Amino acid sequence: MPVNTVQTLRDEIENGIVTGDFKPGSRLDETQLANRYGVSRTPVREALMQLSASGFVEIRPRRGAIVVEIGPQRLYEMFEVMAELEGLAGALAARRCSEADREAIRIAHTQCAKSAANGETDAYYYDNEVFHRAIYKASHSQFLAEQCLALHRRLRPFRRLQLRVRNRLPSSYAEHDGIVQAIFDGDADRTSSLLRSHIVVQGDRFSDLIATLKLHTETPPQEKRIS
Repeated sequence: MPVNTVQTLRDEIENGIVTGDFKPGSRLDETQLANRYGVSRTPVREALMQLSASGFVEIRPRRGAIVVEIGPQRLYEMFEVMAELEGLAGALAARRCSEADREAIRIAHTQCAKSAANGETDAYYYDNEVFHRAIYKASHSQFLAEQCLALHRRLRPFRRLQLRVRNRLPSSYAEHDGIVQAIFDGDADRTSSLLRSHIVVQGDRFSDLIATLKLHTETPPQEKRIS
């Protein structure tokens, strides 16, 4: 099956979970989801397995996939830890990155510029994901990269929705600019500080994220066919 079909389906189910369309504790029926999104049960099953791996659903014997609840406090704590992990990865990247690492970061940053200029939030999110993965790799710490990726997967839909907050897209790209320069300057402390600020959602930014989630919750869900 096309990878993008599973990815698109996973994103749609994730959005349904974080915006309250699929309630905590509810069962996600494969047949109903297949009918809702116009796909076979095979990509639905794969999407649910990915969501289980990232902690959004729990696969239970004889019950199938059950939606897991993630409250605001838990969400804040996850972003807080993610900020520290990314800060450490950035600091190590500033000290250890090779020329190949620099090129990978440069290419990812350029791609982010294109999607940001076009105002394509979902495209920017996936380009942004490549950008951050390039930093993890440049840290040359496999264990740290694994931890970053695991939590990144948990926060994926929230980070994607956060980009829909007004002016967040250009702000995010501008922050990337500073991060890239700090890495290339070999300034570990500045890179760490910039990445922590880039990731953590506190004060107004956290309020904006919660408001965005509520806005999506108040919008009636619509059936979406996935090609």
